[in-house]
Amino acid sequence: MANVQLEFQASAGEADPQSRPLLVLGQLHNLHRLPWAQLRGKLQPRVTEEIWQSALSTLNPNPTDSCPLYLNYATVAALPSRVSRHNSPSAAQFVTRLVRNCLPGGVNRCIVMVCERSEVFASACALARAFPLFTHRSSASRRTEKKTVTVEFFLVGQNNGPMEVSTLKCLASATEGVRLAARIVDTPCNEMNTDNFLEEIKKVGKDLGITPTIIRDEELKERGFGGIYGVGKAALHPPALAVLSHTPDGATQTIAWVGKGIVYDTGGLSIKGKTTMPGMKRDCGGAAAILGAFKASVKQGFKDNLHAVFCLAENAVGPRATRPDDIHVLYSGKTVEINNTDAEGRLILADGVAYACKDLGADIILDMATLTGAQGIATGKYHAAVLTNNEEWEKACVKAGRNCGDLVHPLVYCPELHFSEFTSAVADMKNSVADRDNTPSSCAGLFIASHIGFDWPGVWVHIDIAAPVHAGERATGYGVALLLSLFGGASEDPLLNLVSPLGCNGDSPPEEMERDSKRRRLV
Repeated sequence: MANVQLEFQASAGEADPQSRPLLVLGQLHNLHRLPWAQLRGKLQPRVTEEIWQSALSTLNPNPTDSCPLYLNYATVAALPSRVSRHNSPSAAQFVTRLVRNCLPGGVNRCIVMVCERSEVFASACALARAFPLFTHRSSASRRTEKKTVTVEFFLVGQNNGPMEVSTLKCLASATEGVRLAARIVDTPCNEMNTDNFLEEIKKVGKDLGITPTIIRDEELKERGFGGIYGVGKAALHPPALAVLSHTPDGATQTIAWVGKGIVYDTGGLSIKGKTTMPGMKRDCGGAAAILGAFKASVKQGFKDNLHAVFCLAENAVGPRATRPDDIHVLYSGKTVEINNTDAEGRLILADGVAYACKDLGADIILDMATLTGAQGIATGKYHAAVLTNNEEWEKACVKAGRNCGDLVHPLVYCPELHFSEFTSAVADMKNSVADRDNTPSSCAGLFIASHIGFDWPGVWVHIDIAAPVHAGERATGYGVALLLSLFGGASEDPLLNLVSPLGCNGDSPPEEMERDSKRRRLV
């Protein structure tokens, strides 16, 4: 899968499935609406209309089903006919599974995706997750041929005209971002250390014509970034704060995305066990998602100021490692007593959001992180957890998740009840809760928010992606599609406008939207 090139085309053309294997995918009622004339050239002479209709009649998705049309060269697969209110209408998770399991092998393959226009974006991002870029299998290095998967969408329902060139370009940018994020998360720390993560940031910056701001190593300490410096100072590769900034003419607000980039998390001196440490290369999933989303957003035309803030460190063990009982002064000026060195993500993000507030003047701050194992218990493997100081943005996150396939579910936001978990006798706060049974995922987010202040007038959104950042042993690129959808209203791209929380038309009359404050301008 690592050498697969994804191509989105308005028409994939005609080909014998024996020379170009084919997967036809969609909900059963949509597959029945696919005209044989549209499909004939991709299946004949191997498959007749009678065989096609017979295959459709045998499908009984529960929740999915598939049927071979011609040996292992052509297959039709059905998605769930219905989904619950907390799932995406696109059934994105099942799209990825069916592509992995049902797409025939070959160098040149084709997927025909049958869906409504509103499901195109989520379906494309789900397809991308089936083709990870990273591998170090020796057999892969011996293969030199490039594989191509051509994707054609057949639209049903309302607004079912042909796919525009702008839409195809948007899908290419979005899926490139998803696969970039997944590749970074899949890459182990002996390669994806803080030095190499910075190179990934510089490469994206070069592609976009942006020079990143980088604060590193002892300069972090000198400038007061006690959280990032304290977490990463024991590692061979020093910690860093990096910022990519997009500042277009005519911008009316400033948005900051802050990503947790722990390239490896041993737990520090509060060290993880032998069963819980493997997989901690994925602790940079938030920063990886923000990098992929930033690249796609700027390429598609982002109308407001957008800053991507990357908090990079390796939580290593060594003579210089932070000890429990140490007290650090964070960039906010607040002091933190360390009672758990394995609660390190909130420390670096606290510096990141404080920098976004103080130095970047952000109106909206969103942080994304693989923050707590408890997130998977609270909202499960497929839904990230959202914690925010604004109810409208909470609803917008859930809606954006359903629109794009990166599912989200709210956590309890109640600092007056929960922040006392961090009470310290000798500092402003501790970094880990007193009672781990008292909504620890919410508390971890509140720790971050406390460094911009619970009375801060802007919008703060925290997305915990600890569980959905991977499926099994592979990264998903989770978060890229969510950010593109959630902030789609600030994009010049029509497809991103469509999947934004209010769609392309919005839910309010223009005069009412104009009266809204910055807290609600995008939603």
